Amino acid sequence: MSGILPPGSTIGILGGGQLGRMLAVAAAQLGYRTHVLAPDEESVAAQTASSYTRADYHSRIVLDELAAQCDVVTYEFENIAIGPVEHLANKVPVRPGAQSLSIAQDRAREKAFVAALGGRTAPWALVETREQLDEAIAKIGAPSILKTLRLGYDGKGQVRIRDVAEAASAWEEIGERPAILEGFVTFTHEFSIITVRGVDGSLASYPPPWNEHKDGILDKSTVPAPAEIARHWTEAAALAGRVAEALGHVGVLTLEFFATDEGPVFNEMAPRVHNSGHWTIEGAECSQFENHIRAICGLPLGSTALTGTQVEMENLIGADADRWAELLAEPGTHLHLYGKGDARPGRKMGHVTRVKRG
Repeated sequence: MSGILPPGSTIGILGGGQLGRMLAVAAAQLGYRTHVLAPDEESVAAQTASSYTRADYHSRIVLDELAAQCDVVTYEFENIAIGPVEHLANKVPVRPGAQSLSIAQDRAREKAFVAALGGRTAPWALVETREQLDEAIAKIGAPSILKTLRLGYDGKGQVRIRDVAEAASAWEEIGERPAILEGFVTFTHEFSIITVRGVDGSLASYPPPWNEHKDGILDKSTVPAPAEIARHWTEAAALAGRVAEALGHVGVLTLEFFATDEGPVFNEMAPRVHNSGHWTIEGAECSQFENHIRAICGLPLGSTALTGTQVEMENLIGADADRWAELLAEPGTHLHLYGKGDARPGRKMGHVTRVKRG
């Protein structure tokens, strides 16, 4: 049992959103307590956690108190500052570690890191000044997309540049912040590889879902994926495994890809459980959330096999969640609402999973 945290131990979770909420549910099912730390006035993760501290991540007093109360700490989003994570890591195991966060938080470092491990990326260039943007456009061409180096997700922090004339307005739109310019990729489908790595280095990964987006936000994930994705599965999963090993990552790691004629093209990674893996709660024998808890607590990893012949996860964005009564009446449907109050446009309010068996 050496290195294993037994049930009854306490898991600290940095972040108060829906991913933390589902991690806390998975932890409770295995007999673990959870302590959420987040600055949010209303935290949906706190609704399912054993305890909640509302505080800034940078308070050393708060961090020390969290470390004293927890046996391991994890995080549910990658935009937390490195400093608090490193401070915690001096007092309690933090899984995944700061290295995973550091790479995932910087698009340029992320692209270079994956390329060094043999990954295929879109053409890109670092842009730190307005002049460098012109140079990057001359090198990569247009149309292309300008992405802030940090803090971009669900289509945020990204601007399309259709021709050189739009460079100035695009630079202003992202706040004249460091960015990368990325060339367009011709692809047929988008997909993700969700990998989990244990403390002992063991690896498991889920079948790749076909991810369909609307307005830059994930709309649906479907498994098994069509042939255009399935033929890239082995190569993409192998790359994800190499990334996890190189980072010394413990827990779930997600890599997003484009399916192209040349092979899988890496888009970005998230050192955490992922929206495109929500289907695994009912659609896999062991969900991504349970496998993350298993990994960070030193437990054996669970099976990633499908529970049915086809699984589809649909995000409920904004007013979509108002369909809850209709969805509950639909046979074979599993509804997850995140406990959020204000159904703003573009806000993830929940998801629904449909599992076909036989």
